[in-house]
Amino acid sequence: MNKNNIIGFTLIAIVLIAFSWYNQPSAEQMEAQMKQDSIENALRQKAEQDKKLAEQTRKAEAEAAAKGDTTNVFHAALNGENKDIVLKNDKLELTISTKGGTPSKAIIKNFTGHHRNAEGKYDEALDTKDLTLFEGKEQQLNFMLAGKQDNIITKDMFFTPSNVTDSTVTMTLPAANGGAIVIDYSLNEDYLLSMSVRAEGLSGMFAPNYTQMDLEWDGRARQQEKGFTFENRYATLTYKETKGGTDYLSETSAKEDEKIEEALDWVAFKNQFFSAVLISKDNFAGGALLTSVPQEKETGYLKDYKAKLKTAFDPTGKQASEFEMYIGPNNYRLLQDIEEKSKFGKELDLQQLVYLGWPLFRYINRFFTIYVFDWLTRWGFPMGVVLILITLLLKAITYPLVKKSYMSSAKMRVLKPKLDALTKQYDKPEDAMKKQQEMMSLYSKYGVSPLSGCLPMLIQMPIWIAMFNFVPNAIQLRGQSFLWIDDLSTYDPIIEWSNHIWGIGDHLSLTCILFCVANIAYSYMSMRQQKDQMVGQQAEQMKMMQWMMYLMPLMFFFMFNDYSAGLNFYYFISLFFSAAIMWTLRKTTNDEKLLAILEARYQENKNNPKKQSGLAARLEAMQRQAEELKKQRENGYKK
Repeated sequence: MNKNNIIGFTLIAIVLIAFSWYNQPSAEQMEAQMKQDSIENALRQKAEQDKKLAEQTRKAEAEAAAKGDTTNVFHAALNGENKDIVLKNDKLELTISTKGGTPSKAIIKNFTGHHRNAEGKYDEALDTKDLTLFEGKEQQLNFMLAGKQDNIITKDMFFTPSNVTDSTVTMTLPAANGGAIVIDYSLNEDYLLSMSVRAEGLSGMFAPNYTQMDLEWDGRARQQEKGFTFENRYATLTYKETKGGTDYLSETSAKEDEKIEEALDWVAFKNQFFSAVLISKDNFAGGALLTSVPQEKETGYLKDYKAKLKTAFDPTGKQASEFEMYIGPNNYRLLQDIEEKSKFGKELDLQQLVYLGWPLFRYINRFFTIYVFDWLTRWGFPMGVVLILITLLLKAITYPLVKKSYMSSAKMRVLKPKLDALTKQYDKPEDAMKKQQEMMSLYSKYGVSPLSGCLPMLIQMPIWIAMFNFVPNAIQLRGQSFLWIDDLSTYDPIIEWSNHIWGIGDHLSLTCILFCVANIAYSYMSMRQQKDQMVGQQAEQMKMMQWMMYLMPLMFFFMFNDYSAGLNFYYFISLFFSAAIMWTLRKTTNDEKLLAILEARYQENKNNPKKQSGLAARLEAMQRQAEELKKQRENGYKK
């Protein structure tokens, strides 16, 4: 970015600010707008209340009509006692309610449950040994069947349990004609629940061409972690297309409704570290309607999810509609194993629930970071040490390129007096191309490439971005302490306050501060190195760019203050070692010896000249074209 660009951007900013100030509404207009907004909000709230009241009235009337309609074959099932049947193993405890016949509570064992006090603040004293993913009305699965005369809505009916063990239960919805709707459950040894829905003796209730049933799945994503904003970024309604990949609804939109035209293998109600996934053996038909609605911070919830689905149903009862539910942690390796344990034989790609970034960064995490992370954790190192060791390994891998980059900069530094001489020799604007050509020729004769210093940065940036995606989604960091950090998966406050401050939040994170300070120090060292090798106008532009370089850490502070301590700690350690490597290379490089080596190379190239190639050759060609064009113009003027 040269001086003209900077002046241009500055003028544009001034114009935009002035235009915004000039066009801002007056106090009277703002007051009128506030009144109008208040009226609109009041009308909107009244409309929502009226709609809710109408829905409640309609539901009450429908229930009353159904209870009064003794001809309905499931009339007797509309009344009953709600009982809870508990299925459990050493990893998961599921409660199946007789009303609705579906899971009403899920406890994931051996994962700390974080809870909030009456003010909505996280309170460590309320933590529990196990984590409750959902309970009561926070999640409801409803099967809906449309008969010739009677509609079956399972959430309103009471089932009869049988075959009850710690891992199995059969929920039966008896009909007056002797038939039934039967839901069989079987809890596997881990987090996978098998479920089948079948009809018995009900074929006459349905039309001959009736082959699909409707499902409605509602869920509320509880706030399970310490930081609302950071966790909310990774809470999404995710789905897998049968003939495609995975996708998810926006995690930031005020509300999103999306109709999926393709058939789906599964739908997931996902938190940052835990998910409930509904998988269909016969797929969910195209046309599924998925909805995600974000919630306010103090409610204790992140988002409300809703999925309206259709899947195959056999009224004759010869074939059951089969499902599986995964209710557990978003652990990459575990999710890979679940696919092998699934009885459906599909490529489920459940590991996609662990977001690892865009394709390039995902490949880095998938084929490098995860393997290294797994290998180091098997040694029993604390998670903070694991992050340090990963950083050291990455620095060792990239060190040859970093050293090459530094040596390229050092060569430019020792050649700076010669470059300054060329700048003085070709100081006229019309000599700019000639100066560049001479500089490239000088670089070629001394065996220096001014662009070689960019390659290590290009290689290291994907690694930084890959870790940006990996660390926040590594459930292994959840609840892990290191040094002063209580939990590497969330922020580490050195001070907190009650009121939310825009751009900062309600705390100051120590690892974020360390990261920003390390960034300032590294930027200072980098600028000094660049300043030593820049000549002419470049040096002047560098002075103008310095303030921008120092603003970057401030921008990072506002971005990362809410992020996980593990990520900030990794960036801090990475910058610390980068600065240490740069300092060491600077101290171990003898400029006089390096210049002597370059002079020897210059004499060798001078005695055995080589044809220019690459950038130097292109600049020379451009110079010849420019000179030829200049001559043509001069001849034209003379004529």
